[in-house]
Amino acid sequence: MTNPPWTIELGSLDNKLGIVVLEQSAQRVVATMPVIGNTQSFGLLHGGASMALGEALGSWAAVIHASSLGKMAVGLDISGTHHRGVRDGVVTGVATALQLGKTVTSHEVVITDETGVRLCTVRITNLIVDKR
Repeated sequence: MTNPPWTIELGSLDNKLGIVVLEQSAQRVVATMPVIGNTQSFGLLHGGASMALGEALGSWAAVIHASSLGKMAVGLDISGTHHRGVRDGVVTGVATALQLGKTVTSHEVVITDETGVRLCTVRITNLIVDKR
């Protein structure tokens, strides 16, 4: 018996960051986030905002996968590399599944600017657990 996939529901941080979901599946989640309102004191997109976007996308994809198994996903590990800065516009994050297992998922999230230039790469691993 297959369980219906979970559908993304934005949390309060996601709403504060201005995240808009464009596509959602266990294999791929795509969303955008405005730069304005998410900058650090030097006017660049805050690295923490990039990481929050990456964690949201990778975790959502993991939960969609876990829900098909009748389970839940919780964060296990996250890391990121900031390649370039950006001062305005909208960034796009694309989470792509690297591994969708019965106990662990791994996703790579690539965050780009409006011209497609890579700004940040996030790698996230989630543990699949029983629902509580």
